[in-house]
Amino acid sequence: MAFYFERPRGFAFQAGQNGLVSLLDARDFDGYGPTRTFTFASAPHEPELMIATRMRDTAFKRTLKSAPAGLRVGLDGPNGVMTLHEDASRPAVFIAGGVGVTPFRSMACHAAHARLPHRIWLFYSNRRPEDAAFIGELRELEKANPNYRFVPTMTAMDNSALPWSGETGVIGKALLERHLKGAQSPIFYLAGPPGMVIGMQAMLQGMGVSLDDVRDEEFYGY
Repeated sequence: MAFYFERPRGFAFQAGQNGLVSLLDARDFDGYGPTRTFTFASAPHEPELMIATRMRDTAFKRTLKSAPAGLRVGLDGPNGVMTLHEDASRPAVFIAGGVGVTPFRSMACHAAHARLPHRIWLFYSNRRPEDAAFIGELRELEKANPNYRFVPTMTAMDNSALPWSGETGVIGKALLERHLKGAQSPIFYLAGPPGMVIGMQAMLQGMGVSLDDVRDEEFYGY
């Protein structure tokens, strides 16, 4: 689910950053507490702040899901360094798993809006198309930005009711090399479940990529 909040007057952030969101009037409590860190899935030029999350049965998410318009939240931020590098001569390669796509939705929308010269690839792994947040929008961005390429892949199409003609299987060396031909000295950005991020780090190291050229953000299932 995605949730939209009125943007505080004067609040500025860079695409890919996050904020600490607190429920100020929470009445439902559990051991996880009333505060979570969320990456802004909205881009800096968009009028509202938008976050997106997988829904689980926690007090925080129950409150969000059932809240009427006007829910008050506290916001601390922006925080984080998961932002696009300045050297446009080096391509950006985004690798996302599941809801980890949120910073890349923000960064890709911003790049198209600001007409940034960076070459960008977004590799996006999900089990099924039904599970892939923003997939239609991310595909449409290719029309708005000739420097952007979107490569979604599905790992469990046997359980899907939707047709799929794109890539299948996990994101691996062969998939990256097939799509990144001609990409010189890219900087890699990783976001997804901790196990995926760790696995991608190891894979990139095995491909000879320096960890100095890898930026990552882990998304926990709280």
